[in-house]
Amino acid sequence: MLMRSRRSRAVVSRVSRLGAREGVDYPVKLLYNKIMQKQVFLLTNKKMTPILWWLSSIALGVVLMVTPVSYADAQGNQSPKQYGAIIQQILEFIQNHYVDEVDAKTLYEGAMNGMLNALQDPHSSFLSSREMLDLTDTTSGAFGGVGLYISKPVEAKDGKPPYVEVAAPMEDTPGWRAGINAGDLIINIDGEPTDALSMDEVLERLRGKPGADVTVLIRRGADIEFPVTITRAVIEVPTAKYAMIGDTGYLKLLTFTPMTSERAKEALAYFRARNYKALILDVRNNYGGLLNAAIDVCDLFLDGGAVVSTKSRIPRENRVFYARKDVAVPVDMPVVVLINNASASASEIVAGALKDRGRAYLVGGRSYGKGSVQQVFPIQGGGDGYKITVARYYTPSDVNIDKIGIPPDREVKAPEFSDEDMPNLKALVEANEIPAYVKERPNLSFAEISAYAARLSAKYSLDADLLRILIRNEQNRMAVAPVYDFDYDVQLREAVNIINGGSYKQLMRGTKTLRQLQDEAETDMPAAS
Repeated sequence: MLMRSRRSRAVVSRVSRLGAREGVDYPVKLLYNKIMQKQVFLLTNKKMTPILWWLSSIALGVVLMVTPVSYADAQGNQSPKQYGAIIQQILEFIQNHYVDEVDAKTLYEGAMNGMLNALQDPHSSFLSSREMLDLTDTTSGAFGGVGLYISKPVEAKDGKPPYVEVAAPMEDTPGWRAGINAGDLIINIDGEPTDALSMDEVLERLRGKPGADVTVLIRRGADIEFPVTITRAVIEVPTAKYAMIGDTGYLKLLTFTPMTSERAKEALAYFRARNYKALILDVRNNYGGLLNAAIDVCDLFLDGGAVVSTKSRIPRENRVFYARKDVAVPVDMPVVVLINNASASASEIVAGALKDRGRAYLVGGRSYGKGSVQQVFPIQGGGDGYKITVARYYTPSDVNIDKIGIPPDREVKAPEFSDEDMPNLKALVEANEIPAYVKERPNLSFAEISAYAARLSAKYSLDADLLRILIRNEQNRMAVAPVYDFDYDVQLREAVNIINGGSYKQLMRGTKTLRQLQDEAETDMPAAS
């Protein structure tokens, strides 16, 4: 055993005796730390038996041989190289001596997860090969697949196996051209039943090399089943939707990928052809994406100047990103940006830049507050990787919005159920009334939705307007959702009212940068006593 000092031998003796008194299953490392910190409490005065003393000594000896560290080292003075050697020793010891055989990959993934979780940063994490593939698909903007939005229950419901259900086919994709409809069930993929597959496994089988075939068995209705062979193609991740609302262009950005800027330019060309007079940029529920994509979108609105800066702990890596001098949206055109508490990261870069530069008026709710930048690194020798925070970003007025968010210039709260409504809402959800009703009547009109909402309101004592939104959302879930829902979207209606009401310029004169708002908030804080 590697015990090199008189002090170590004394520690071993004391740990052994205490281990015997408390039982050999007592965590030896905890005993060791307690003795070193002079926090040991003897629990009994009974004499230990020779066999218990022997077992506890052996247990401690094994630990000391695997991790022979001094008291100073145990307090965190090891070098990174030494810690790496200890981890390697423990990995080998577990593989050679643990009571059951353990897969090395399981230990490796556990160690990677533990190390990155120790950062206590929700945006830094280990990525398995499956997660790396999904992330690559999302950030690259395209992947090989069939073009179906799908869902899958975790377990059987109402006696029905948890098969894959098609929520909607993506327009002009192989799945759409093959005639697959919303509501169809995918019973098996290449002969493999889907009820026993996880969602990740389903995606793995549907995605693949463009040009390769995959055969799915479709069940339509109660008992119509037929096979469909689909040739995979490059599927672009949806990133933008657009339409005209009167003479105002409406552009909704769903995420920020390499395709986002091009799709935004296509939208602007569409608006120009229809002589648009104002623009609404909707980044609600947009979780973010690529930093460069956000900067490219800001380029369309800003005539030069700073867009965002990033700062890391290494000063030479700090950067400032600027907009180009030419703009796609005229500098005097009214622009309203819609944000909410699910607008995050790249969405906040765009909203913060346009607000700080006095280029847009913000409507909706306070944004999420993710002011950090992550980078993804692949791990050599496999498909795994990790995502880690490398910098924080700052708006043009030099404000970091992490865990704070961006406040709108005009707050318009989306209607929501109260805590008092929850029991009645729970009863409605468990009854499954809305999905069943909409499934039988997929083409409900506004008047029909309102009438049904009124009946549900009387039955469950819930607000009829909120019920209308629930019914409409269910209707959208079962088909391709419209670009916008003016009848149900109070925040969008307010944005249109600001543009059409003629008050935009006056409102813009009263806006403040995020730095001004932050300084005012700090000034208003009560002094500490």
